[in-house]
Amino acid sequence: MLVGEDKPGIGGEPLPGQKLKPKYSVFPAGMGSDAPAWVAFDKQVLSFDAYVEEEVPDKNQELYRIRHCKIYFYLEDDTIQVIEPRVKNSGIVQGTIVRRHRIPLPPPNEDEYYTIHHFNINTEVIFYAQRYKITDCDQFTKNFLRKMGVRLNPPASRPDDPYTKERQKILDSMNPLRPYERIDTLKQFLEHDGHVLRFFCVWDDPESMFHDPRELVLHYYLSDDTIDMKEITPANSGRDAVPLFLRRDKLPKYAPTGLYQPGTITARTVLNVFGNLVGNRGRYILDNRKTGAVHQEFYRDSDLKIGEVINVWGRKILLCDCDEFTKDYYRTKYGIEDFTPVAYKTPPPPKPEKTFPLYTGFGSEEDSLCSCKGLLPKPPQKDFKKFLEKDRSGLESNILRFLAKFVMDSPVDKDRKFIICYFLSDDTISVYEYTQRNSGILGGKFLERGRIKKPGQELFKSEPSEYFKAQDLFVGARVCFHGHNFLLVDADEYTINYMEKHANEFSVADTGFILKKLKDIAEPRSREIRQVFAATDPEHTKVIAYEPFRNLIVSITDGAFSEHEIMTIGRYYGVKEEYETDLHLLLAVAQEQLKKNSFENFGQLSAVFVYNDREKCGVLPYQMCRTICKSFKLPLADDLLEAVLTVFEDDNKQVEYKKFLDGLNWRENQIPAFQTIRLPLKSNSIFKLHV
Repeated sequence: MLVGEDKPGIGGEPLPGQKLKPKYSVFPAGMGSDAPAWVAFDKQVLSFDAYVEEEVPDKNQELYRIRHCKIYFYLEDDTIQVIEPRVKNSGIVQGTIVRRHRIPLPPPNEDEYYTIHHFNINTEVIFYAQRYKITDCDQFTKNFLRKMGVRLNPPASRPDDPYTKERQKILDSMNPLRPYERIDTLKQFLEHDGHVLRFFCVWDDPESMFHDPRELVLHYYLSDDTIDMKEITPANSGRDAVPLFLRRDKLPKYAPTGLYQPGTITARTVLNVFGNLVGNRGRYILDNRKTGAVHQEFYRDSDLKIGEVINVWGRKILLCDCDEFTKDYYRTKYGIEDFTPVAYKTPPPPKPEKTFPLYTGFGSEEDSLCSCKGLLPKPPQKDFKKFLEKDRSGLESNILRFLAKFVMDSPVDKDRKFIICYFLSDDTISVYEYTQRNSGILGGKFLERGRIKKPGQELFKSEPSEYFKAQDLFVGARVCFHGHNFLLVDADEYTINYMEKHANEFSVADTGFILKKLKDIAEPRSREIRQVFAATDPEHTKVIAYEPFRNLIVSITDGAFSEHEIMTIGRYYGVKEEYETDLHLLLAVAQEQLKKNSFENFGQLSAVFVYNDREKCGVLPYQMCRTICKSFKLPLADDLLEAVLTVFEDDNKQVEYKKFLDGLNWRENQIPAFQTIRLPLKSNSIFKLHV
């Protein structure tokens, strides 16, 4: 039969003299938080100030020792830690006296552990036969114990260690036998560690064999005012390359008489108190005033300037230039603004211009030129970066297409139409002839793709030839391809849009440049222009047709404007065709595309939208919705997707993704067949009148 001291008697009643431990807590149920102790009291520690009296046997200077310590009680798991603060030069191993763990009570209650109820001010606790007297605690501990219902005792005084007190009296009564001199350089090191001034200097050695200047680099370290120098050894100079011309150290300034003798400069000076008065015996003491001491000066940052000559152990070094950090340092600290470098080198003779032999006609010009640049011929390098940037990418073809015709009087050839394609990736041109029925001319490829030279150039020359570039092709331009004269009469929409987007490369599509040029020409004739506009617009609609406007520009500029420049102005001020945006029409087109591509993952797409909606407000930014659709590979064209997202936008540019998905779901919300309805234009004119 198992028995124990904490086992109650019959019926659960305690035996006479038996004290039962509470099963859970001393507080009744319902008080406080239900969270476990390791959550409720996480990172909460009680701190007590205590001391322990330790006997010191076999020592005459002290019989006992008072050791002050800190007792930490961790509320989360009732563990205790005792730490003694470290005292400098104490000679005692200090730090953690008792590591953190649960400490049992002294006998005869060693089966129990210390809890919060065993601690109070001006009480004693015994940890492993060591008696600790608690003198005080911090404010947090006092507040916590008061909330626990503990009546706090008044704080007790903390005794001092008699031996430590005696030693402190001895140290206070002692005077130093010599005055020590303390120079604090830690602040300078902390402020300027890693800050180095760099000067480029030259040493004109008159005793050298060839009397040539030697280039040096001077480094001044602001952390400790030291200097080192390194020589820049040119290639094939005949001199050995040494690591340093001057090792890092303080650089002294020399006295007028020359170098100081060894022993002249000392750290301390002494005085003979008695002299030779007492038996020719002297008594020397340390001279605190440093009477008669020789003070040696060293180069500081204030002594280094461009154009100054410094003495480096007998060598005259000229400071010629410095780096940007050094300039900013002197500009900030000393207010110096003049950093004109000192020229110490004769300018190198101009390099002879490299001439190449004339082109022989064999192979391409670039290939022949590469054969002349080295002993090992290499093929000409292509602009691979430009090829990657301007190569076809999705809907971006990077091909400029123009409609052209022959410039000739032949009745057979003047009606022939050509398509000129310019490839931006490699600056090549290809020409195709438009096939016309019953013309008697077979259409198709007219000119193989390749680069085309501009006419009128010498064939055999040393300079590379000029080729047609994209800037040479525009509406109204006349070009000659291998003896065939073409007039560019039109361009497709992609070409015009590309040139307008890259207006900095194409001056004929730069609206600002064209208007500035037009203003200089048309400003003297502003009255005449107003009259023409008024005559063309009798109903005062402030809109005129394109043809009268074009004829007016041609008559004013006298042919100074090309057809493309006039077209650029017309497109800039043109009245756009307006269509009514029908929501059912857009959704019907979108559902038709999704249905053709068999897209049915609307549930997964909705889950992605809900996941990105952190605030659960039902809306997401436009760009985020577009990114989600792209990452989900929604089979919709870019313009159609953007149009549908724009329809479901609110005033804050937020898309209601629930309505957006319901509109695209062709399984549950199918929209019937649609018809394209185009509204009539407001006016037959396409050009706004701006005078």
